[in-house]
Amino acid sequence: MSDVKPFYLSGVATAGEETLEVTSPWDGSVVGIVSVPTDAQVEQAVADLDAVRLEAQATPAHVRAGALDHISARLKERSEELAALITAENGKPLVWSRAEVGRAVSTFRWAAEETRRFSGELQRLDTDAATTGRLGVVRRFPLGPVLGIAPFNFPLNLVAHKVAPAIAVGAPILIKPAPATPLSALVLGEIIAETDLPPRMVSVLPVANDKMSALVADPRLPVISFTGSGPVGWSIQAAAPRKHVTLELGGNAAVVVNRDWPDLSAAASRIALFANYQAGQSCIGVQRVLVHTDIYDTFVGELVAAVDKLPTGDPTAEGVQVGPVINEAAAERIVAWVDEARGAGAEVLTGGTREGCSVAPTVLADVPSGTKVADEEVFGPVMSVARFSDIDDAFAQVNASKFGLQAGVFTTDLQVAFRAHRDLEVGGVIIGDVPTFRADQMPYGGWKDSGVGREGLRSAMADLTEERILVLTGLAL
Repeated sequence: MSDVKPFYLSGVATAGEETLEVTSPWDGSVVGIVSVPTDAQVEQAVADLDAVRLEAQATPAHVRAGALDHISARLKERSEELAALITAENGKPLVWSRAEVGRAVSTFRWAAEETRRFSGELQRLDTDAATTGRLGVVRRFPLGPVLGIAPFNFPLNLVAHKVAPAIAVGAPILIKPAPATPLSALVLGEIIAETDLPPRMVSVLPVANDKMSALVADPRLPVISFTGSGPVGWSIQAAAPRKHVTLELGGNAAVVVNRDWPDLSAAASRIALFANYQAGQSCIGVQRVLVHTDIYDTFVGELVAAVDKLPTGDPTAEGVQVGPVINEAAAERIVAWVDEARGAGAEVLTGGTREGCSVAPTVLADVPSGTKVADEEVFGPVMSVARFSDIDDAFAQVNASKFGLQAGVFTTDLQVAFRAHRDLEVGGVIIGDVPTFRADQMPYGGWKDSGVGREGLRSAMADLTEERILVLTGLAL
């Protein structure tokens, strides 16, 4: 493969002096060669973002919304190409790559709709005699250019969740895709370059991780939006304490299966799928399964059977649900964590092995606290099952985690559902389904070590902006 993919510097396809090979997690083949920006080119991008800040903010809503509509439409037109690219660089099966492209199409479409609604509010100030005739006009304005840092597990849609709200509010953005998966983000950069946005408003640069400290510290990038691992995210916040930092970090999401749920087989199939659907590389993939003791044996039998039925293998093959993890180092770590749990007394009900980058879907029982599988984010196709005696016990087990991204509760009891919403220390509670559910317009983010801030279009637009009030005086209200 000889074609070198350019990056997008201030909206222009550009080449650097060095290149990066992108390889398939499935077979190690080279699936793309990407040009890497020089330090001078990165500096030019940041300088351009700073210079275009006021122009971007003043861009009419119809221009921003029209650009977002165009991006959505073009992603849809190129959906099969992009799905194949995601599978090649990330290793997720085609069925899930297609789903990711579909979500990105919706993310940009929803951003266009929110752009047209993002109007602010009027506030009467004549509530006291001294303020007669005064009216407040409250609008939100961008905090400034954004540094968006995206992970490998959703190389298109999690880039979209940073770029789309920035365009929607008129904030310039430098997006840094993960070094392992830059190809689909560069196609997005190509599509953005087709729009009528100010050309310096968006840069897509595959900057090496070891060169990020200067960008994190740069005062011309007052907003940082990071999705990735906890240690990296918290180090960014510590390094930039005066910046506005949004962190979407990890989790070890729990699902509660209450004894009132009428269809245990369906719940087991759903949980089996969404513990493994991206080889477990989802921050809200199921990792902990809490089952009422009255139904535990029956349910666990259904769950293991459902896991064993999942089609695994070549991610380019139609029908495959579980492919490889991102690289062999990740696969080695995952199996080492399983072995640690087994050595501490956990029972391996199925799986626990690997071949290259492919880890067999794994179910563990009786995992002791203090093991990595119990306490950390596995980020692989591994889940543990445990019993609970009543809902208080179940919710206590959910909250015992240092993470708090999302939780699922299979129950038909409305009181239990509302108690879950009140009592579970997570950013989202999904009733009647797995914690993996996410609609791209809904608020999304975590509590505790799962991060700070919220994504989801309207929420992210608020996060990238700050209120500014205009007070009008002497009006006949």
